[in-house]
Amino acid sequence: MKHAYIPRTTTYNLNPGEELNDLRMSEEVRPLYEHVKKFIRETVDPMSVEFIKLGEGKKDRWSFTPEQLAVLQKAKDKAKEVGLWNFFLPDDETGQGLKNLDYAYIAVELAKNPMASETMNCSAPDTGNMEVLERVGTKAQKEEWLKPLLAGEIRSAYAMTEPNVASSDAKNISTSAKLVGDEWVINGEKYYISGAGDPRCKIMIVMVKTNPDAPPSKQQSQILVPIDTPGVEILGPMHVFGHDHAPRGHMHLRFNNCRVPKENMLLGEGRGFEISQVRLGPGRIHHCMRTIGKAEKALDLMVSRGLTREAFGKKIAHLGGNLQIIAQARCEIEAMRLMVLKAAKAMDVLGNKEARIWVSMVKAMVPERTCKIIDQAIQMHGATGISQWSPLGEMYQDVRHLRFADGPDEVHWMVVGRHELSMP
Repeated sequence: MKHAYIPRTTTYNLNPGEELNDLRMSEEVRPLYEHVKKFIRETVDPMSVEFIKLGEGKKDRWSFTPEQLAVLQKAKDKAKEVGLWNFFLPDDETGQGLKNLDYAYIAVELAKNPMASETMNCSAPDTGNMEVLERVGTKAQKEEWLKPLLAGEIRSAYAMTEPNVASSDAKNISTSAKLVGDEWVINGEKYYISGAGDPRCKIMIVMVKTNPDAPPSKQQSQILVPIDTPGVEILGPMHVFGHDHAPRGHMHLRFNNCRVPKENMLLGEGRGFEISQVRLGPGRIHHCMRTIGKAEKALDLMVSRGLTREAFGKKIAHLGGNLQIIAQARCEIEAMRLMVLKAAKAMDVLGNKEARIWVSMVKAMVPERTCKIIDQAIQMHGATGISQWSPLGEMYQDVRHLRFADGPDEVHWMVVGRHELSMP
């Protein structure tokens, strides 16, 4: 028996006149884009070399030398002075009022130097935390924490992941917060809390379970916890491929009857998942934008190495299948770029919630493909590619860990697959 083929109507059909397919940068943002590139080239690149040099030989790895902080502050002051500050925020008053699509182009450039984002106060996890505080924080919370974060005076952390549960399903989060009088008493364990090792980190947004008897989507809350609160115990750094990433680190924390004022609750009890939609949509897309910049950097290094080294009488770029590897890397980067731009445009046009399918698509696809490109660049460099003489090893660590950050690949593929199966 033959079955008739019934074509499905999906939201992915190309429509030449559809707004979702117009991926051009706004004309009014082009000068900012060019200014960012120039600032990275003329200020950030030389500053970052000096910053690393000034940190050599320091006794405490979990600190920055005064000289390092001074040279970084000088660059940050210059960024503020020329208006290259907080432009990740969509709000006109606190940021540049950029659309996600416009920021996508800029974020790719920021990723080409590890210190560019921080120099312009656009680095994670502060970006997501600032956006949460701006959207849902009270006046007092904004005054105490958002204001110094916007000024680049402090750093922050976001504490969700736990070692004892499968926290890729956020409903499993078990760190508890119980209201006792006018204080929330927090107990539990978190790990891989990025930035919590930074001596400048002063505040954390912590995902906690406040009501285990509520419906699953209403059990979790998010709460502000100053990192120096009694009961916050930093057990030590979690390593990524054997590296502790000092002095910022990804820390293992324990909350031992940690008490914070009732007023530290964000938005309201049981609204943790609601806040996550504010934070994780933009945060995930920002990761993807920056990851494409790393893919571009890896390809640049691959080409440079391939054209400056010879073996068996040929340039390395022309040996074996290397020419095809280079060509395929370029194709992969352009495909990823278009997907990320479209996901950013979907957020602008449809809103964060409705664009979640696009965000999951790029969050699953981009780190995976970029890992492959970086790995190929390492191979073309030979042993140097895995050494301290090349940035590729650290780039690979960073991008590989993104396949867990903000949800593992499998969760995002599941989101996309379920959506596909639900199509009429």
